[in-house]
Amino acid sequence: MTLLVLGLIIFLGLHSTRILSESGRERAILRLGEGPWKGIYSALSAIGLVLIVWGFAEARYTAPTQWTPFAGARHATMLLMLITMVLLAAYLFKQSHITAAVHHPMVWAVLAWSAGHLISNGSAADLVLFGAFFVWSAADLISSYARDRRNRLVYPEPNWSATGGAIVVGLLFWAVLVFWLHSWLFGVSPLGA
Repeated sequence: MTLLVLGLIIFLGLHSTRILSESGRERAILRLGEGPWKGIYSALSAIGLVLIVWGFAEARYTAPTQWTPFAGARHATMLLMLITMVLLAAYLFKQSHITAAVHHPMVWAVLAWSAGHLISNGSAADLVLFGAFFVWSAADLISSYARDRRNRLVYPEPNWSATGGAIVVGLLFWAVLVFWLHSWLFGVSPLGA
């Protein structure tokens, strides 16, 4: 599980720069330049992500079980994943009512995704992976909302066509994930088949 933890430290550590020190992040961008900052950030994020995937693949079958999911856990996860996919789609539709309501739909999507997977998976590897993303997304939401208030951020007025687009695209994302992609990528069907 060492690779998984190392990957999480790199990936979530980088994605926590605004949480930990907004001014430190800005100073680093000024010192390095925006292009090099983005290049280093992207390269290290990719390394972290590869380590997360590799580490989880190694740990998922041998990690001890911490709890047994409750009856109906799979259904709860499917519902949370539907919400996740609509939130993720809302990130693409900046003027949706969903984005206007939550302001940070992608981070909310990570929170819902990680919560859903914690509900239906009980190994130590699952706890480390999904628990880390759950804690990170909760901290990022707190930080993001505080930053929005500080900066008096004004979001665009929502419109129904963007909302409809977010819902339709989210439902399509969800259907592709549930009926095909999850099994293909991870070897596990969310449907239990």
